[in-house]
Amino acid sequence: MSALVVHFEIHGAEPERLAIFYRDLFGWKVAQFGDMAYWSIETGEGSVSPDAPGYGINGGLTVREGPAPAADAPINGCNLVVSVDDVDATFAAAIALGAAESLPPDDMPGIGRLAYFRDPDGNLLGIINPVLSDGTNTMGG
Repeated sequence: MSALVVHFEIHGAEPERLAIFYRDLFGWKVAQFGDMAYWSIETGEGSVSPDAPGYGINGGLTVREGPAPAADAPINGCNLVVSVDDVDATFAAAIALGAAESLPPDDMPGIGRLAYFRDPDGNLLGIINPVLSDGTNTMGG
């Protein structure tokens, strides 16, 4: 039996605000799901869907049931890491859109260029690219 991750959810006090943030940052398609307080997220070509297997996953936004995580709180759930073309540019765009720095862009030898930020509702999110700042591709390409 396989156990692939096929869906993610981001919780927020104002999901509509986060829908705009993620749409503007990553180009994700975010749409309210019927009359529910739930927004579906399509991450783009290559994501898993009922009619098209892929390598990425889609998700959703929902109303947070409780306070947002404190900036200095430990992670108390799963966190997402999103593959991007340019970690530095995406990180700068996230900050400009209202995110807060958690870990600025840095090279992780053998892994890639990585950064973490907290979205406008305090959710921790990572971004990664296999190419280091010196041009070395950790994927061998």
